Amino acid sequence: MKVQFLATFAAISLLSVTAVAPTIFFGTNAAVAGCAGKTNPCAAKPNPCAGKKTSNSVGGPLAKQLQGKPVVVDIYASWCPACKNIAPTVSKIKQQYGNKITFVTLDVSDKSSSAKAEATAKKLGLSKFFAANKTQTGSLTIVDPATGNILGQERNNAELTAYSTVLDSAISKK
Repeated sequence: MKVQFLATFAAISLLSVTAVAPTIFFGTNAAVAGCAGKTNPCAAKPNPCAGKKTSNSVGGPLAKQLQGKPVVVDIYASWCPACKNIAPTVSKIKQQYGNKITFVTLDVSDKSSSAKAEATAKKLGLSKFFAANKTQTGSLTIVDPATGNILGQERNNAELTAYSTVLDSAISKK
């Protein structure tokens, strides 16, 4: 009796697993008997994490000491691979544009430097921007200091033209 019960249980378990396994392993119910032609109802839903947009502004005009020149804000961390990747480009931007731009580096390498960066951001009128972007290491953001509008923002992009096009345009408007 026990053997017959176990054999029946094993057969039912095997049938259940073969009916459910395609759903578990392939994420669709189309392979399950009786569900042919049906689609996954979640497949058409948008990814809630995709396409998150950053603000087009840093929160208003920047501090007086930044007025007059486009501001390039570098969110930097010493341990960040993206920061190391764009370092030669950052150096070229500083060399090419010199005193035509204001360069602000907000170092978030550790707690101490993050606290200093937060204080600097507050002093320069970048508090809102810093709060929203402090985890975006390896990013360069070009800001119009008079309006606080973000003119361009790139993350881990070592292509100089991505920045020079925006900077040249911003400088020519001044």
